[in-house]
Amino acid sequence: MNLAKRTERWRLPNVRWRGCVRACSLVRCLLVVSQPAPGHALQNPDTSGTIVGRSSAERDGQHDFDFEIGTWKTHLRRLLHPLTGSKTWVEYEGRSVVRKVWNGRANLVELEADGSAGHFQGLNLRLYNPQSRQWSLNFANSKSGALSPPTIGEFRAGRGEFFEQETLNGRAIFVRFVISDITPDSCRFEQAFSDDGGRTWEVNWIATDTRLEAEYDKAH
Repeated sequence: MNLAKRTERWRLPNVRWRGCVRACSLVRCLLVVSQPAPGHALQNPDTSGTIVGRSSAERDGQHDFDFEIGTWKTHLRRLLHPLTGSKTWVEYEGRSVVRKVWNGRANLVELEADGSAGHFQGLNLRLYNPQSRQWSLNFANSKSGALSPPTIGEFRAGRGEFFEQETLNGRAIFVRFVISDITPDSCRFEQAFSDDGGRTWEVNWIATDTRLEAEYDKAH
């Protein structure tokens, strides 16, 4: 499947991974790229006073997505032609429903939205690995009926980052998916591509969710 269509189909990759080992290796590679130069201290300690970048084995993240359980209004912006210099974006409005599975160690997201580029229905099955203490995000849509290879990552200091490697127009690229700006009633999702080994990123997918239950409570 052409990767350019993936942003239309809610992140359906076109390259099969050779298992989670490759995914974890990619995460380690990108972490190395993002490290500061020698002699410069890391600037973002986590809330416990430890430095961001320490082993993920020191925390249990099986309830990282508990904040998102519920029903959300979704506003979505998508870049039509990533990594081409295009500045043409399309917008969608929709709704996401997030359900807890396995007491929080997994969850299921159902997204339905409409916009100038049409209608789509998406699914995201998120699974927590208690050995690696990382999450895998597995995407699908109603047109394909199949789960994609996983995007692998974790949360640190209230921010989730997940990575995979694919090809776009025959060229190897990195994919990054970020969850940030998390509050009880809102959160932000952002996808970006890199064709220079993770040194620079072009954002091509931005979704802002607002909890619908909160709007109902305020109105009553």
